Amino acid sequence: MWFGKLMVLGAVLAASLASKKPNIIVIVADDMVVEKPTPIIGVLPALAALHAYINKFMRALGRQHLDRYANYSFELVKCEKNKLKGFNDVGFHGSDEIPTPNIDALAYNGVILNSHYTQALCTPSRSAFLTGKYPIHLGMQHLVILEPEPWGLPLNETLLPQHLKRNGYTTHAIGKWHLGFFRKEYTPTYRGFDSHFGYWQGLQDYYQHTVHATYTSEYGYDMRRNMTVDWSAKGKYSTTLFTEEAVRLIREHNVDDPMFMYLAHLAPHTGNSEDPLQAPDEEIAKFAHIADPERRIYAAMVSMLDKSVGSVITALRDKHMLENSIILFMSDNGAQTVGVHANTGSNYPFRGMKNSPWEGAVRGVSAVWSPLIKKPQRVSNALMHISDWLPTFYSAAGLNKTELPKMDGVDMWQSISEGVDSPRTELLYNIDDVYDYGALRQGNWKYLYGSVSKGKADAWPRPL
Repeated sequence: MWFGKLMVLGAVLAASLASKKPNIIVIVADDMVVEKPTPIIGVLPALAALHAYINKFMRALGRQHLDRYANYSFELVKCEKNKLKGFNDVGFHGSDEIPTPNIDALAYNGVILNSHYTQALCTPSRSAFLTGKYPIHLGMQHLVILEPEPWGLPLNETLLPQHLKRNGYTTHAIGKWHLGFFRKEYTPTYRGFDSHFGYWQGLQDYYQHTVHATYTSEYGYDMRRNMTVDWSAKGKYSTTLFTEEAVRLIREHNVDDPMFMYLAHLAPHTGNSEDPLQAPDEEIAKFAHIADPERRIYAAMVSMLDKSVGSVITALRDKHMLENSIILFMSDNGAQTVGVHANTGSNYPFRGMKNSPWEGAVRGVSAVWSPLIKKPQRVSNALMHISDWLPTFYSAAGLNKTELPKMDGVDMWQSISEGVDSPRTELLYNIDDVYDYGALRQGNWKYLYGSVSKGKADAWPRPL
């Protein structure tokens, strides 16, 4: 495993690189889900199994004590012993269906962010990440930008790549944009990125790179290299293309300058409705043990995503950039379990799915690794929101935070690196006056009102 060679670096590298701006590599999975250990009360055999599972998990991280055990919430749900899974769809969350060794290595050797919250949909999440603000302060709190719609992330907002570029960073975007394209000023290379290879819409066919509008008849090709349509990509698998672009940029990078890479994968989001789940046949064949044929393809999509993570980190190591990098892996929101763009992911045992205020939509997969982290190899239950990354990266890079405008995000670097208590004690899930729902968390209490999609997004999931 490529991380094995780095285990001896730790404090030596952190000290020697303290004055050099770190590379910041962000890898985003689209609609990937997280499942918690099954919450139970009054079911003693299952509770004992849960206790054993947590012990095993903590030992895997080299932590024998269960100092965070009290942070697991328990509710009355039905549980069968053979269904006691945890954190499905990535190995570091206990998946016994889909091996993700590269994502696991990143997580086990870094910090697993157990209470990392996003927005409930793609466009709002990406808006919050790149601005450090809640979507209600951007006008981005409602649905996603649909294919023919003429709007985008407001141009008066300064985005993360613009802040970093001002501080000497080379900036690259790869993959999904979904923050507006109806005028060129809304596209990535006009919003602080030196380059962009990917698509402007919210999805595409994994091989043909076409997009069929979700609710209307528009249909077209969407793969761009900066402002030019890239026809050469047609017929090649999206995940592979984005990985190759990331590796190329790393290999050609001038290491005298720090790099910010925003690698926003399509996977495991669905493609067009006529062929939503797609992966190479040879990858699908590896998951013959999964009975559900659609779930089998989904597993192959996740596996290809995991390989991408491994390829990117290997390229960083070969370029001698890994030893001064911060690598974040996260999902933008929970799974769409049923309905439009359903991808067979399960948010169990969390209630709700994508486009709802429930935990299944907004409590996402996330882990961060860096030799700059002073206390790695642990699980953090510190409350964190996706808007926190902008000030957190600023702090980790030693940049001047007084440059930043007023924002909702808070600096979480000390909490991540040293394990101190989170400075965040509350978060706003959303306030949507169009769909008439909202939710707020204060400490361990959550208040919400309203519903989404006439209650279709509010259901309790079934275990796989």
